[in-house]
Amino acid sequence: MNILVCVKQVPDTTIIKIDPVTNTLIRSGVPSILNPFDGYAMEAAARIKDKAPDTKIVIVSMGPNQAEEVIRECLAMGADKGYLVTDRAFGGSDTLATSYILSCAVKKMEELEGKFDMIFCGKQAIDGDTAQVGCELAEHLNLPQVTFALEAEAAPGRLEVIREFDDGKQVIGIQYPCVITFTKPSFDPRFPTIKSKMKARKAEIPHLTVDEFPGINRTAIGLKGSPTRVKTTFVPEQKKGGVILQEESNEESALKLVSLLSEAKII
Repeated sequence: MNILVCVKQVPDTTIIKIDPVTNTLIRSGVPSILNPFDGYAMEAAARIKDKAPDTKIVIVSMGPNQAEEVIRECLAMGADKGYLVTDRAFGGSDTLATSYILSCAVKKMEELEGKFDMIFCGKQAIDGDTAQVGCELAEHLNLPQVTFALEAEAAPGRLEVIREFDDGKQVIGIQYPCVITFTKPSFDPRFPTIKSKMKARKAEIPHLTVDEFPGINRTAIGLKGSPTRVKTTFVPEQKKGGVILQEESNEESALKLVSLLSEAKII
C-alpha cells in the first residue's frame, strides 16, 4: 500500500512579516515549522503503517530548499521517501496554481514510486488558512475525497474515515485511490527517536523542478498563473493587558465584572 503525504513548511504564526510590494509572506529570517495539520496527516499515515508494516509512505513538499527540513521531520516520524518540488517558476503560486503543480508532481512520483492508494493532506495551512489545496488537488487528479478527517483505517478495498461533522462525527468508507484532508484529532503526532532523526538527516531528498514535468502548462503556475490577487494585508495589533477577577466567589466575580463593564459604558 502506498500513501503520499503532502506537507508544507510554514512560518511561525507568532512572527509574521509581509512584503509591502508583493503582499506575500516574507519567509527569510522567520522561524519555520511543519504545518500542524500536515503533522496530523503524517500521523494518520504512520498509524496505518503501524498495522501494515509493508505500507510505504512518501512525502512531498513544495517550496524553497529550506523546506527539506519538514520533509526530514516526517522521515524521522516514519516516512520512507521524500521529494521537494522546487523551482523559481513556482514562486508566488496561489492555491489553484499550487494544487496544479502538485498534481503534476503526483503523476511524476507515481512513475518513480508506483500508484498511490491514498493522498493525505492537512485541511489547511496556518499561513493562508484557505483549506483549498487538498480539495483542488483531488479535483485535478479526478479522485474522490473526504475532508475534515480525524482518523483513517485501511480496510480491504477501501479506507474507513472518521470525519468531523457539525454536530458530531461521521464514518465514511471511500474507495482507493482517494484524497483525505485531516483536521486536529484527539491525539498529537508521535515524537521521532534520536536514531530516526539521525537517519532522516542523512536521507537523500530528490528535487523535482519544472523541467521534470514536460507537459505542464507554464501559464498556469507561479504568480502570473495565479488568479488570486491580494489587495492588502496587515498584521493584527496585539492587545496587551487585561483584568483578572479573583474575588472570593463566582457570584462576587460576576458582580465585579458587571460593575467594571458599567463603568466602561459597555453595558
